[in-house]
Amino acid sequence: MVQNSSSHHTPLPDTAHLIRAHTWVFDLDNTLYCGVHGLFEQIDARMRSYLARFLEIDEDEAHRVQKSYFRQYGTTLRGMMLNHAMDPTPYLNYVHDIDISLIPADPALDAALARLPGRKIIFTNADVAHAERVMARLGVADHFDAIFDIVEADFIPKPEPEIYDKLVKRFDIAPQGAVMVEDIARNLEPAAKLGMATVWVRPVTECAVCKEAPEGDHVDFVTDDLVAWLRAL
Repeated sequence: MVQNSSSHHTPLPDTAHLIRAHTWVFDLDNTLYCGVHGLFEQIDARMRSYLARFLEIDEDEAHRVQKSYFRQYGTTLRGMMLNHAMDPTPYLNYVHDIDISLIPADPALDAALARLPGRKIIFTNADVAHAERVMARLGVADHFDAIFDIVEADFIPKPEPEIYDKLVKRFDIAPQGAVMVEDIARNLEPAAKLGMATVWVRPVTECAVCKEAPEGDHVDFVTDDLVAWLRAL
């Protein structure tokens, strides 16, 4: 665990500040569970096959488009909607039709979340149905008060700042008393600018964007193990 003492908002003297937080905002995929279980690879492959059929191109070219749009627009879906007028609903249903039995239940995460005071909200670029399946599989659904998904965000993904504003208004969050936990460092920047404390869970995944180290001072805490970090609080 590493604290970034050069944070541009009020420095956190210690993790006791986090225990007093009234709201915790958690990303879902590769944050609540470890990427080694293969869900990312399943979703990645289904994105590629959907794009190949939709655009009538081979899968190598579809892979290039997929990654280019993800980097440029925050999600492949957003790039496809803007550039190809793609209907998001069939796409979301297809790419999330995966085998989640590969994720084991996580009683340690369940216990860590049970000990953590404050509201807990899922903030994801996936949809509610996928989030609910994953949370149920992990055995942690009872700890979360709400899910703010890509549909409620009008299909505008993290890290677009307007969506963080919408999240804050939707759930009446006072950012100075909130914490955001996320596996993609760039997605923490708008939260930090609002005044939230930020936690980067360094992912175990082949996603190049996910692995990028933060540029700037918008990450307050870093961990390779969310459960161990929560226990340490």
